[in-house]
Amino acid sequence: MSRFPLFAMAVLGLGLVFLYVPTLLVIATSFNESRLAGVWTGFSLRWYGELLNDRQFLNATANSLIVAGLSATAATALGTCAGLVLARHGRFRGRVLFLGLLATPLVLPEVIIGLSMLLVFVAAEQTLGWPAGRGIGTIVVAHATLAMTYIAYIVQARLTGLSRECEEAASDLGASPLRVLTAITLPMIAPAMGAGWLLAFVLSLDDLVIASFTSGPQSTTLPMVIFSAVRLGVSPKINALASVLVVMSAVCLGLAAWLQARRGGKVLPE
Repeated sequence: MSRFPLFAMAVLGLGLVFLYVPTLLVIATSFNESRLAGVWTGFSLRWYGELLNDRQFLNATANSLIVAGLSATAATALGTCAGLVLARHGRFRGRVLFLGLLATPLVLPEVIIGLSMLLVFVAAEQTLGWPAGRGIGTIVVAHATLAMTYIAYIVQARLTGLSRECEEAASDLGASPLRVLTAITLPMIAPAMGAGWLLAFVLSLDDLVIASFTSGPQSTTLPMVIFSAVRLGVSPKINALASVLVVMSAVCLGLAAWLQARRGGKVLPE
């Protein structure tokens, strides 16, 4: 074996250690009976029990899941429409402006996006009476606005790589444009839409900055609660929460890998 593969394997190993050892330490300290992370006093599930009894964390988790689900669904619908326009309608008047507006959230800092959305909501409340204060609805709108950009480009890339022969054949056989869209196009881009939905869900679940600008007193999300708690010191409950999130992510990844392997191993009928 040459030196380069050995060096590459060593670098890869160091990278994996750098990424996963801190995560394993967080999981280990979540079972520490002591409040101090550096002092091991025995194995205990105390912090998991306190986490389950903490209404603030539970309410924030529920808010985050609701916001992530709603914003991901809205962003998928809007982003799919934008991707279809970009991939299937060629050049049209205002296309350059449309592309520029669509790409703007990708390059703007989240602080600017959050402040802009806050000003929009305040102006809309003063002129239209909606929204009546900031809450889950305003966070959903802000997150969907950001995530739809990612989904639009994912759907556009999927459509660009697909042949239009099936759509043209369906049109030649008398199918209406709506029928072609629902029966041919959408099933072909369903994997891209699913991937975009998951990406939007994760972006919303992880967001702190935009939610801080667009949330209200009764709509605190989980990242906001964690950030506020960490500022006062890392509580073992935070380690327990992080361990739960890591386990849930590992289960989802394992399920996705199993489904992919099962689909890849399926023998198609001749």
